[in-house]
Amino acid sequence: MMASNARVFHLLRRAVVLLPVLVLSACALWSGDAERPRPAELPANVPVLGVRQAWVTRIGSTAGLPLQVSVQSGQLVLASSDGTLAALDARTGADVWRTQLPDRLAAGVGSDGRWAAVVSRENELIVVEGGRVLWRHRLAAQVFTAPLVAGERIFVLAADRSLFAFDAANGAQLWTQSGSGAPLVLRQSGVLLGVGDTLVVGMGGRLVGVNPSNGAVVWDAPLANPRGTNDVERLVELVAPAARSQSRLCVRAFQASVACVDLAQGRVDWAQKAYGGTGVSGDEGAVYGTESNGTVVAWNRADGTRLWESQRLLYRQLSAPLLLGRSVVVGDNTGWVHFLSREDASPLNRMATDGSAIDVAPVVAADTLVVVTRSGSVFGFRPD
Repeated sequence: MMASNARVFHLLRRAVVLLPVLVLSACALWSGDAERPRPAELPANVPVLGVRQAWVTRIGSTAGLPLQVSVQSGQLVLASSDGTLAALDARTGADVWRTQLPDRLAAGVGSDGRWAAVVSRENELIVVEGGRVLWRHRLAAQVFTAPLVAGERIFVLAADRSLFAFDAANGAQLWTQSGSGAPLVLRQSGVLLGVGDTLVVGMGGRLVGVNPSNGAVVWDAPLANPRGTNDVERLVELVAPAARSQSRLCVRAFQASVACVDLAQGRVDWAQKAYGGTGVSGDEGAVYGTESNGTVVAWNRADGTRLWESQRLLYRQLSAPLLLGRSVVVGDNTGWVHFLSREDASPLNRMATDGSAIDVAPVVAADTLVVVTRSGSVFGFRPD
């Protein structure tokens, strides 16, 4: 992010100082509404693809919470900034369970369908089973990435890049890997997922394979290097969501690149410059992402060449995309859900929500596209 001195000052001014790191919100990419180019008016919607709203419910405002919606066997587990935590039936939007924690949240939600895990702004890991708080554990560092719940364990990636493993049933700490530290980190979800018998973690600009039993590093793949002359310009973070297809994982390095890694060998297959702040989606054929200026891009998964780029949504602040059938689905900062052709980004349909920003990556569960708005509405859409 080769920023000018003025841009650097602005980013630092909008950051939150938290010792021992400086935490930067990803929304601080523009220098204010007055300086942001205005997007063109959207053309009339021509619904090439039939889509209907199936249901709508509420979870509460997600402002300030880097929310990841967990999908497990037709259920959604999600949370609000003020501590509401709920499991929803993706078919109907009805509550399976819901609880109100007495905590404001900094990260969530991780779930395996039995246990759900979030982290509070007071750095407490909170684990819930069936809507009831099971245990809490105070962490030594802040967390902005949803915990991973897998194999009866809970894994936590902290902002200082330390990594923890806990027994999901009783909260016993199984192991810890100390962090490398960084002068500046994003208040945004990083990469933390399980692939086979390997824990895959974003550590700065590196994608690291970790043995989940003991925390030992199995492989280390560098995807992006720090650059520039100050902490803001040298910020390097891998951001969620990532796009997995079989043994390959494609991820975005914040404002630097998109890259694909062969997980079996821990080898970087390719990396291409890209200037976005949200994660990617894709399949075995292509990877899709949105740039900070509203450009939507498709890369060939095999070699990273650009298949197409579209500026139809230029200057709209877009969510991470979701590849869904023949569509690439993105939300924008005025609450529109855009369905674009995966072949050439031509518009297929557009659906309204509540008018507030969509900055949580859309997900799909039980043949339902689920979109969460910043004001806390949860919409379910289905093919018409």
